[in-house]
Amino acid sequence: MALLLTGYEPFGDHDENPSERIARELDGEEVAGHEIAGRVLPVEFERTADEMRALVETVDPVAVVATGLAAGRAGISVERVGINVDDCGSTPDNADAEPRNERIRPGDEAGYFATLPVVTVVRRLLEDGIPARVSNAAGTHLCNNVLYSTLAYLERENRDTSMGFVHLPCTPEQAARRAREGDGTSGASVEPSLPLALQTEAIRRTFEVTLAG
Repeated sequence: MALLLTGYEPFGDHDENPSERIARELDGEEVAGHEIAGRVLPVEFERTADEMRALVETVDPVAVVATGLAAGRAGISVERVGINVDDCGSTPDNADAEPRNERIRPGDEAGYFATLPVVTVVRRLLEDGIPARVSNAAGTHLCNNVLYSTLAYLERENRDTSMGFVHLPCTPEQAARRAREGDGTSGASVEPSLPLALQTEAIRRTFEVTLAG
C-alpha cells in the first residue's frame, strides 16, 4: 500500500524549495507499513494537475499529501479547502504563464474540502511541539491549483483516497539568505522559518495521523 507525497521545484525568487527536498528525502520511507512515493511537480499551470493525476493513477495511493512553500508563514499550514481559481498574483509560473482570475474547471464546484483529517493533524503536530495551524486559504497559485484539481479528480473517479495540502515555511538557511539579499544588517525583516528536519517530521506525522483514521 503506497502513500504519495509531492513537492514543488524552486520558483520565483526562491532558489530552493523545502517541499522538493522533503519529497526526495522521504521517497521510499515507510510509515505504518506503507511506502512513501516522493515526487516533485513542475511549477507550471499547464502541466501540474495532469502530472498529479498521472501519479495518482500510477502509484494508486491510499493517501496523498501535496506540499509547497509559503514563504512568510510562521509554521506548518494544513489547508482546509481548495478553490476554483487560478491567479498568479505577482509571481508567474516557471513557464512565464500569468493567469488572472481564471477558473481551474469552468462550471465545476467553487471549492473542495481536503479529505485529510485536517484538524486532527494540526492538533497532533501542536501536541508534538511543531508549530502548526489550520489554514483556510491555500492562495490562488499552483498550491491551490493542485489541491483543488486533485480533489475534483478523486471525487469524479470515486476514489477512496485521502488527500490534502500542507504549506511549509522557509528553512532558516533560506531566511538568512533572503535577509542578506534584503540587507538585513540595515534593519530589513527576516522571514519566519523552521528547520528542514522539523518540517520533514511534520509530514511523517501527517501521514501517521491520516492512516490512523
